[in-house]
Amino acid sequence: MLSTPPEVLAALQRTARRPRRAEWSNDGGRTWVSVPKVGETGVSPDRTAECRYSATAELLGVPLGRSGINTVVTQVRLWQGIAGPRMDPYWFPAGSYVVDRARRTRTGVAADLLGLEDAVRSASFPTTRSIGPDTAAALVPVLVGEALPNTPVSWRAGVNGGTVVPRFVADQDRWQALSGGADSSGVSTGITPALAAECYVDARGVFTVAPVPTLADPVVWRIPYGLALVEPAEEQSAEGLVNVWAISGDGGDGAAAVGPVFVWDDDPNSLTYAGPDPIEDPLAPQRLGLTGVRVRVDRYTSPLITSEAQAYAVGQARLADSLGVQSSLSFTAVCHPGLEPGDVVEVEVRPGEWQRHIIDSCPYSLGGVSMSCKTRTTTRRLTT
Repeated sequence: MLSTPPEVLAALQRTARRPRRAEWSNDGGRTWVSVPKVGETGVSPDRTAECRYSATAELLGVPLGRSGINTVVTQVRLWQGIAGPRMDPYWFPAGSYVVDRARRTRTGVAADLLGLEDAVRSASFPTTRSIGPDTAAALVPVLVGEALPNTPVSWRAGVNGGTVVPRFVADQDRWQALSGGADSSGVSTGITPALAAECYVDARGVFTVAPVPTLADPVVWRIPYGLALVEPAEEQSAEGLVNVWAISGDGGDGAAAVGPVFVWDDDPNSLTYAGPDPIEDPLAPQRLGLTGVRVRVDRYTSPLITSEAQAYAVGQARLADSLGVQSSLSFTAVCHPGLEPGDVVEVEVRPGEWQRHIIDSCPYSLGGVSMSCKTRTTTRRLTT
C-alpha cells in the first residue's frame, strides 16, 4: 500500500474532498506541464495485466500533436487527492503512463493510457542479445534504462538482487527477458521469475522488483461488514489451480542440471492439500483415508535457475500464485487510492466472518468515492 498518513486514512471514512490532477511530459520526465483541468478519468490497477496500471483520461485544455499530447514521446502522470475538513489535499500517485491512443475533443484530448511497462515491451532488441553472466541488480537497470532512460529501479525486501544470472540469449523480446515467457524452443525465460519475484512499474513510475505476494504478508487494510463493504460477490474456480510444482534449471557453466525440485501444498487444513509426500509416497492418501486429496501437477524449467535453493524459492512463489486462484471475492468499498494490486486485505464478508485476500485489481475513477475490488485467496477447511 502507498504511504497513507493516519489523518488521511481517517478522512477516507468520512466526507472528504477528492481533487484530481494530471501532468504531461515530452522530454522523458525531466520537466512536467500541469493539465489545466482533468475530466472523467478511470484508473485500472491490475496485477494480472502486463501493464500494472492503465487508464482512460480526459485532459482538458491541452494541445494534441508534436508540441502537446502525442503517442510517440508523451508521458502522463495522474494524481488523486484526499482532503478532510481543514486539510490540504494529500496526493496519491495514480500511475505513470505512455499514451496508447489520443483523440482531439472540443475541450482538449481524450487519451487511452498504458503503464510504462508498454515502453519496455515495445523496445525489442534489434538483434539477438546475449545477457549475463552478472548479478540481477546489475542486469535489470541496464535492460530497463535502454527503454526508459533515467527510470529508477526499486528492489523490495525479500528479493535477492545479488543473485548471479548465468548467460542466456534473448531473441527479441526485452520484456520477456525481464518478466518471463518462453523462447522459440519453449524454454522458460525471465530474470525476475528466476528470483521468485515479479516486476512491474508502480503507481509512482518506479520499475519495481518485488516478491510474489502471499496471504502471509501483513494486512494493510481491514474492511468491516456494512461500513465499507457493499454486496460482496464470491466465486470459486479451478482454473490455473496447481498444488504440486516440479522446478528444474541449468547448473550453469557446464555444471549438472538442477532438479527437479518439488514443492507442494503441505497444509492438511487446505482444500488443495497434496498429501504428505506426493512424490515419494503417492499412495499415502489412499492408505491414510485422505479421500479428498487431488493432485494437480505443473512444471517450470528455466536456464536461469542454478541451485536447488533457488529452485525451491521459485517453486514456493509459483505455488503461492497457483493456489490463490481458487477462491475470489468481488466487492465495492470506499475508494482508497493508496491500495495497490498485491496488497493483502481482511474483509468481513458476513458478520463475524473475516477472510484474508490478495488484491488482484482495484479500478476506480479519479474523484470517485467508491472502488470495485477483485481479490483471491486460498480455501481452507473449516475446523471446529
